[in-house]
Amino acid sequence: MSERPRLMMVNAFIGTASYKALYEQLGYSVVIEYSERKAISQIKKIPPDVIVADFFHQPDFRDRLSNLESLLATAQRTPATRILVFYDPAHQDMLDKVRQRMRIDAAMSLPVQEAELAATLTGWIKDTLSPPIAIP
Repeated sequence: MSERPRLMMVNAFIGTASYKALYEQLGYSVVIEYSERKAISQIKKIPPDVIVADFFHQPDFRDRLSNLESLLATAQRTPATRILVFYDPAHQDMLDKVRQRMRIDAAMSLPVQEAELAATLTGWIKDTLSPPIAIP
């Protein structure tokens, strides 16, 4: 029996907390990290198949635009890991700036449309479970 794909929820403030049951119904094994530092450590040890995180911008950040830049920088080293962020539409401009520099595979504004979330994650789980294609 194959292992269930791992989905890491990071921060779980704005939008991620309420979707744990949905992730499990879709077939993911869910890990929750409330600390970015712990999440970064886990990504380095055992990269998840999917990272779902809340994005927020605070004008008083001196050296970065958002809460996720360190996490995203680490995740860039694991190209097979899909990255999904939830964001407040008021932070769209800042999210766009971060996306110019770092890979984010999908971003969903709040309130999240559950059908869109399920469709995105279902597509990703199919990609994860598909056997590699042999190239002649």
